[in-house]
Amino acid sequence: MTAEHRSLPHPLPSLAGSLTGRATLPADPGYDAERSPWNLSIDQRPAAIAHPADVDDLRAVLLAARDAGATVAVQPSGHGAASSLEGAILVRTAAFDRLEIDADARTAVIGAGVWWGAVIAALDGTGLAVPAGTNPAVSATGYTLGGGHSWLSRSAGLGAQSLRAAWILRPDGTHERVDDASDPDTMWALRGAGGTVGIVTELELELLEAPQLLGGSLTFAAADGPAVLRALRDVAAHAPAGLNVFANSMRMPDAPMLPEAVRGRSFVTVEALALDEAALAVLDGVRRAAAPQHEQLGPTSQAAMVASSMEPTEPSPNRGGSIALASLDDATVDALFAFHAEPAQQALVGINLRMLGGELDAPRRPAFATLEGAAWLAMGLAPQFPGTPPEPGAASLAGLDALLRPSASERMVPTFLEPGDTLDRCAADAELARLRAIRDAADPDGMLHEGRLPR
Repeated sequence: MTAEHRSLPHPLPSLAGSLTGRATLPADPGYDAERSPWNLSIDQRPAAIAHPADVDDLRAVLLAARDAGATVAVQPSGHGAASSLEGAILVRTAAFDRLEIDADARTAVIGAGVWWGAVIAALDGTGLAVPAGTNPAVSATGYTLGGGHSWLSRSAGLGAQSLRAAWILRPDGTHERVDDASDPDTMWALRGAGGTVGIVTELELELLEAPQLLGGSLTFAAADGPAVLRALRDVAAHAPAGLNVFANSMRMPDAPMLPEAVRGRSFVTVEALALDEAALAVLDGVRRAAAPQHEQLGPTSQAAMVASSMEPTEPSPNRGGSIALASLDDATVDALFAFHAEPAQQALVGINLRMLGGELDAPRRPAFATLEGAAWLAMGLAPQFPGTPPEPGAASLAGLDALLRPSASERMVPTFLEPGDTLDRCAADAELARLRAIRDAADPDGMLHEGRLPR
């Protein structure tokens, strides 16, 4: 069924006729499919969906939006959806597919339509790595402009820290390359709040020298979870920046679509990615706390780590919740695992905690997004399986947030915000005021959709 959508102050002109690419309006047959974001539980109702072929097409979208009293919202791959987008033209950037690797300069130029999977594949065998997300189907641009925490964040900082330059289309139609020397305010905003100041068409990212990557996982009994997490917390205090660790408490449902090996089981995993053997050896402190039931650690690659994450590469309805933690004391650790074991929390399939620190505490470029001073990034996942009601998952996520909220950090990274969250969760008042001033200067007429920074 076609969704209802808010009428614009003026009729939208023939957008499709002004584009080399294509546009879809609410009355068109493809509208319902094209408006859907990655998270299918979010109901977007834009005034149109534009698929521009080039920068001139993007200018035409801006002109059409101005004439119709619409705003413009960019969603390269559908991730990051947070609102209905009523009164907005939704832009998909698949045609911006440039991908160039300069191994000598350790840089990559990445178009706004390129997914991380393509970048990781292009880097295979080069001895270089990129602070990419765990899902290969995520847009590199959307992820980077939202801050982006990755497998390599303790070694290289947030994804936004790798941003050296960007090609940006201003709301006035100017398309230019910007960097820290030419426009420091715009670069500061792009590193975490990118969609607020313009439409980015390409990025130039700094790559990480990683001639050797070691990693894999340790699997523990669910009962050993508290001991394992306390041990990880203790080793985090002296872990080198070359070590990156995710800890997961998994409670798999007895669902037929899951592999027999994990169906209906509960267990704890410690996943690691390290730049050298010395960094990986820090995990000996975890082994002393509990004996792994299964261990698979050794030479690896970014592609292998992405594949092991088993994240969905097709859109689906899902619910999640995230919070950055300033600390993780014994009482919170015990309460966390006790909570996850309760019968009422069956909808909460996974709780993931990512070790922070390392290069995250020493950002090398000015940025709106930061996790400086935070100790852990915690996430709960309550997937929406077919035929199951959403209420139990929502209740479990609310309970998890209430449990962890007393330990919350002042910082959060924008890419982990949930629908309805704003950038207020990510910054202090002074930083939000600076961001609003930069946006007002760049977009005085409010052409860009407000996103997570309400006007």
